[in-house]
Amino acid sequence: MSQRDWNAHYAADELPWDTGEPEPALVQWLNQHTRARGRALEIGCGTGTNALWLAAHGYHVLGLDLAPLAIDKARAKHPGEAGQRCEFRVHDFLNGEPLSGSFALVFDRGCFHVFEEPSEQARFAQRVAAVLAPGGQWLSLIGSTEGAAREFGPPRRTAREIIDALEPSLELVSLSATTFPLAPNMPAAKAWVCLSRRRDEPAQPSTRWVGQG
Repeated sequence: MSQRDWNAHYAADELPWDTGEPEPALVQWLNQHTRARGRALEIGCGTGTNALWLAAHGYHVLGLDLAPLAIDKARAKHPGEAGQRCEFRVHDFLNGEPLSGSFALVFDRGCFHVFEEPSEQARFAQRVAAVLAPGGQWLSLIGSTEGAAREFGPPRRTAREIIDALEPSLELVSLSATTFPLAPNMPAAKAWVCLSRRRDEPAQPSTRWVGQG
């Protein structure tokens, strides 16, 4: 991900992923999530729309992005009390220094799927697992291999790639099909909503059924 000049997109205002609205999958997750709010981490926070929305709903949020211009835009928003519960930081989640502390929620909207190599995908999941608090969950919106051929939009990842990256670092909760909302006048793309959580115990190896007789 660091090989792409994300800052140039913000300088040119070429932001097809920036809808200006909170991600529907995140809104749905929060509506179904009744436990007390804690700390949340957004990886690839962009201009801060989702981070600030989470803060307005009781979370203390750390938003990370590789692009300094994205962080500048996010910091400039600071809408009242919600802005006081948000910290925005330029940081490379995959390759930078590991984060300190733990988070009840890790969220990324189209960050995991940027990585093409299985080793990078697995390391991303490992880094997420390392910062999740007990009971913590990771919600990720990922471009999917479903739908018609297209020449633009988010990268496509198979369900197999996602599962391979998660195991054994995280426990899969759900993987469901949805669409990836993009900026106005751009068609939505097929996507996965992947929800996983910190493991309470290590994953067990695959086994073969052996009958008793």
